[in-house]
Amino acid sequence: MTEKIIILDFGSQYTQLIARRVRELQVYCEIYPFSHFPALDESVKGVILSGSPCSVRDENAPRVDLGLFRGKLPLLGVCYGAQLLAQEAGGEVRPATTREYGRAMLNTTDDQDLLHGVQPNTQVWMSHADTIVSVPDDFQLIGSTDTVRVAAFRIAGEPTFGIQFHPEVTHSVEGKTVLKNFVVNLCGCAQYWTAENFVEETIAGLAQQLGDDKVVLGLSGGVDSSVAATLIHRAIGPNLYCIFVDNGLLRKDEFEGVLESYKTLGLNVKGVDAKDQFYTALSGLTDPEDKRKAIGKTFIDVFDAEAHRIADVKWLGQGTIYPDVIESVSVNGPSVTIKSHHNVGGLPEKMHLKVVEPLKALFKDEVRAVGRTLGIPQAILGRHPFPGPGLAIRILGDITPEKVAILQEVDALFINGLKNKGLYDQVWQAGAMLLPIQSVGVMGDERTYERVVVLRAVTSVDGMTADWAQLPYGFLADISNEIINRVKGVNRVVYDISSKPPATIEWE
Repeated sequence: MTEKIIILDFGSQYTQLIARRVRELQVYCEIYPFSHFPALDESVKGVILSGSPCSVRDENAPRVDLGLFRGKLPLLGVCYGAQLLAQEAGGEVRPATTREYGRAMLNTTDDQDLLHGVQPNTQVWMSHADTIVSVPDDFQLIGSTDTVRVAAFRIAGEPTFGIQFHPEVTHSVEGKTVLKNFVVNLCGCAQYWTAENFVEETIAGLAQQLGDDKVVLGLSGGVDSSVAATLIHRAIGPNLYCIFVDNGLLRKDEFEGVLESYKTLGLNVKGVDAKDQFYTALSGLTDPEDKRKAIGKTFIDVFDAEAHRIADVKWLGQGTIYPDVIESVSVNGPSVTIKSHHNVGGLPEKMHLKVVEPLKALFKDEVRAVGRTLGIPQAILGRHPFPGPGLAIRILGDITPEKVAILQEVDALFINGLKNKGLYDQVWQAGAMLLPIQSVGVMGDERTYERVVVLRAVTSVDGMTADWAQLPYGFLADISNEIINRVKGVNRVVYDISSKPPATIEWE
């Protein structure tokens, strides 16, 4: 039974970051909404209460029965979690006279347990509008800042702690030490969560789960599906059947290139040219959600038809990763749809197949680590994320083969340029957008009235937030000239300098 830490999510933007930091300590953890936490068994070694955009003073603030954990397991409240511990025990939380946001210096008054090894005056990151003004007598203060008296505390006689700062962000210089003290020293976790152990246990588990059954899996050429396919292949060999669909919306020469790259992995892959079916389904559609739904439905139809050519398939393999799982469960009920997710959810129901998702416990960086352990080529593991609907959501407006061809050429020049200049691995994701407008230009002595393309490159850790990549001006100038000179129909190139949020990485 894998030991784990449970993180209860109260809606903080940092909850996934807490999980990532715990995983970096080679300790397994899971995130649950505060209202849907699991039964606690022997595998659970400790509980972390996340921050929240809410105030504990609000009538409808998210709450949990702390009696389920207090005194029974090591418990750490972070920001809102600390305020909840204080208020539920009879302390008082009030609006801060000065909202503390950003860097602060934590004056530690204790070097035991939670703050063991933390310097007496260390930089931490604060983000709160409320503050704890009083605590019960059994709350022992172990850290303060100039403006926050109750910045860290322990409860006497039990392994329960609260901190007003965020140890999971890099601005908290010794935050990782605090988390290690909690999950390793206080919870007693053995730091067993490694890529090597995951590969060994997952392959053995898949072999037992699947037996002699056949599995069909849709490959995309990306990291997640490639790693998932390799794990399943190591477990059941030729009983895994992979299908790679050319929807006509891939990058230039990607269909042939991806099929070639999979030969080195020994996978049983069938390529399917379905461009015409997708172009027909997209004809006349301009709304982004309509385009996504048309692509999803067509993919299901094509994949289903191909899968039925394989006799006695019982399982559908998918490259679902942990952020996909987390985002499917809202803290306070259904959340607003920004855009339909790229994973196609209708396949298992239509095909009457059981689903196997070997990566559903992993973050993206962990998937890459597993891929390296499996010996998957860096050319696959280092690929930028690419949207499931492909270039359809990078062409604003209706989709035609002619527009796809233009954007493929632009995109190829941009991506190859990044690789040639050693910039590709410095950005998280890059691509080009084709706008539904034309602009006046001059080429030679002639007036032109042609298309506008946008180049987009961002830096990120996991795609949840992103900053625009500050590519060298000289590189952008060279790429702009090359695109305008070599791609017929384009006479203007612009560069997107918006971050996420408020913008998204894709334009649709």
